[in-house]
Amino acid sequence: MSNTEFDIIKKYFTFDHNRADVNFSIGDDCASVSVPQGKQLLITADTLISGVHFPENTAAEDIAFKAIMVNLSDLAAMGATPAWLTLAITLPEINENWLRAFSNQLKTILTEYNIGLIGGDTTRGSLSITIQAMGFCDTDKVLRRNQAAVADKIYVTGDIGDAAIGLKIITNNICDEALSPCVKKLNRPEARIKFAEELVSYSKCAIDVSDGLVADLAHILDASQCGARINLSDIRLSSSAIYYFSQYQNNVIDWPMMLTQGDDYELCFTASDDNVAAVKNLAEKHQLKISCIGEITESCELVFIDPNGKIVNFRDNGFKHF
Repeated sequence: MSNTEFDIIKKYFTFDHNRADVNFSIGDDCASVSVPQGKQLLITADTLISGVHFPENTAAEDIAFKAIMVNLSDLAAMGATPAWLTLAITLPEINENWLRAFSNQLKTILTEYNIGLIGGDTTRGSLSITIQAMGFCDTDKVLRRNQAAVADKIYVTGDIGDAAIGLKIITNNICDEALSPCVKKLNRPEARIKFAEELVSYSKCAIDVSDGLVADLAHILDASQCGARINLSDIRLSSSAIYYFSQYQNNVIDWPMMLTQGDDYELCFTASDDNVAAVKNLAEKHQLKISCIGEITESCELVFIDPNGKIVNFRDNGFKHF
């Protein structure tokens, strides 16, 4: 094939889609879309760089999966339904096998979530992927960081910390099949889109856990001008995490690693006592594990309590981009 930018776009990034709200997209300088009446448009963007946001030997399929999911996770954090995305990809070379694998995985996810790829850019350089994702939400139902209220219960979805273990497994070349779920959590996080679309009826406040629970929960507290008391014993660990600490860390849980390294892409959200039962029922409906890990307090402090009742301080708050 010819190696021009337009040839690459045509072969690997031009997909048929059936969204009636896309007026025109790839093939023009801009895309044109229509926002449904009564909805507001939510927009997010994330860049993933080889060697920074994923190990350099990560498979093309995993890179495609994660690149989309980290953006969908942002939409989920605000209760939005995904609709469209743009893709800007920088490639060190034209590798047909890599592009084919990346493209196939991309198309699979777009089809599953009914998302239209409506534009982007292709350039040459060190491998990086930037995705801008767009979605809809009812104008009066958006999950915000500044809506936590005193006495609200604090929840997290799924398992926190597995991705941090997955990265340690890869960087330390640990070969242990029992820990493969942690590697999968690192490479293929699942955005909680369907759960979040309904969560807007029972919660006003959420954030996605990308930089670590300590840092991201702190964002909620700063925005809402409140504090939180978190019980470490209520943060349920996955069976793979329990196995890791029993086999490789002498049964000592490395809470700083689990709560500050990030890449979880789970939701941290609050709910009032009146909505606790509804939230639990919603989680059961979506077969999603949720954990109530603490409560919003009047103080402006984020306090973590260990099983012995002692306060735990974290030297590093979370992943830092600079």
